[in-house]
Amino acid sequence: MASTLPPGDPAPADGTLPPEAVAGLGSRPFGVYVHVPFCATRCGYCDFNTYTAGELGTSASPQSWLEALRRELDLAARVLGSAPPASTVFVGGGTPSLLGADGLASVLDAVRGAFGLTSAAEVTTEANPESTSPEFFAEILRAGYTRVSLGAQSVAPHVLRILDRKHTPGRPVAAAGEARAAGFEHLNLDLIYGTPGERPDDLQASLDAVLDAGVDHVSAYALIIEEGTAIERRIRRGELPSTDDDVLAERYEQVDSVLSTSGFRWYEVSNWAASVAARCQHNLNYWRGGDWWGAGPGAHSHVGGVRWWNVKHPARYAATLAEGRSPAAAREILSEEDRRVERVLLELRLAEGLPLGVLDESGVAEAKVAVSDGLLSQSAFDAGRAVLTDEGRLLADGIVRRLLP
Repeated sequence: MASTLPPGDPAPADGTLPPEAVAGLGSRPFGVYVHVPFCATRCGYCDFNTYTAGELGTSASPQSWLEALRRELDLAARVLGSAPPASTVFVGGGTPSLLGADGLASVLDAVRGAFGLTSAAEVTTEANPESTSPEFFAEILRAGYTRVSLGAQSVAPHVLRILDRKHTPGRPVAAAGEARAAGFEHLNLDLIYGTPGERPDDLQASLDAVLDAGVDHVSAYALIIEEGTAIERRIRRGELPSTDDDVLAERYEQVDSVLSTSGFRWYEVSNWAASVAARCQHNLNYWRGGDWWGAGPGAHSHVGGVRWWNVKHPARYAATLAEGRSPAAAREILSEEDRRVERVLLELRLAEGLPLGVLDESGVAEAKVAVSDGLLSQSAFDAGRAVLTDEGRLLADGIVRRLLP
């Protein structure tokens, strides 16, 4: 979660939602996100809501966080009432694997106790390769996790140094092998491309390593230089060159070409899967406007057109819940137009695109121009949908702006 929370209206102290927001629960997929705010060290590019032990001191700990999480999930069950069992759970951060297998099992037990899980629930945890082991993977599989997302970023040592990543280049591939051996069928590796100093050969080596790891899902993101991060300060001081949009486009095309040739198919602009079953259902729920409760410091939630976000600091989060109050910092109730705009923003990124009926008259006219420009598929347009072409994926954000004049 980003370091700056957006503005919004005050959230009720008891966390209650408008009746119309909860009325449709069960008609849409329901997921649970759990934010683990702890990291061993801070990576130079990261502006997520995370804290090292030194930054927290004695104000918060994994134990106090887990106790507060249980309280929030109990609150969520009361607020949502007849919520359906969760069809997806995603434990992110931060570094969830720092909790250890027992800690992650306790997290999942808390979610089960609040909502229950569907029989085929997708349950994902992120993990830092350096805080995993064969025993860790075996234990979280027994606890009920079905999917692991490992942070690789790169296998080039000089790129890892610039990113302030502490794992050794070969560890993500080894960790993926351990997870497979433990019995995990669904594994993701994250890559970051476009780091200053990264060469095409460096990215190719990273892609080769990902393919050798035998994972069935790859997420690849362009490096975004966030204000206030260590890497942004280094660029500002002239120690590193700025990222270049043309270079980022070339790197994206390299990623897509290598993965597509190896049997992966893109289903969202930054995500590729080896099969339909390998797609991340939790993230698809986000992109398709489903319902989810985000638990933990700084976590965001969305239910029935109401979006809210929690206070950020783990100590304040725990103290608020200990007082019997919702940890929500603020919320907003989305208008029909807000929801339409969000559909365009999110669904256009999917390989399935979005129905042209979501666009207004001027948006449809712009979509027709984008088809002529080779940015949207002609056949999809003829079938009533706006679907990005390969070239369109490189300019997805700009196309969204055109469709929302």
